Amino acid sequence: MTSSFDSRDLRMDSAFFDLLTGSYARLVGQPLVADGKGPPWLYNEAPFVVLAHNTEPDPHFIYANNAAQVCFDYTWSEFTKLPSRLSAEAPERTERQRLLDEVRRNGFTRGYRGQRIAKSGRRFWIEDGIVWQLMDANGIVRGQAATFASWKDL
Repeated sequence: MTSSFDSRDLRMDSAFFDLLTGSYARLVGQPLVADGKGPPWLYNEAPFVVLAHNTEPDPHFIYANNAAQVCFDYTWSEFTKLPSRLSAEAPERTERQRLLDEVRRNGFTRGYRGQRIAKSGRRFWIEDGIVWQLMDANGIVRGQAATFASWKDL
């Protein structure tokens, strides 16, 4: 299923922000951002990474805030063309897929730790991540998203 968000610039998109934060709150049971914080804050100022990919068979990123761009060394334009599987090296992709399958079954998972690779080739550990289904108020899955505030280089 193709998301209606795939061809739009989602950095300041209020409908996408509502999907991202609303699905997080419904599934995880806590807010992703504090009241009064909107799309500009999440994209530009949030001190934590937020990423999202679509529902294509080989999903690609549709959102990556500035913290994600710094962490992974990709620009917005590069990130939103990147298949999300490429955020992990080949040996780590099996574990990444297991995680995504678990999220598909359970709606979300927390406490995730996984190895990732930046555009520069720098390898790092994601620490204490939360991954959730981007599910709208009607229960339609629009993709998956992840957030983490801690990472460390290998």
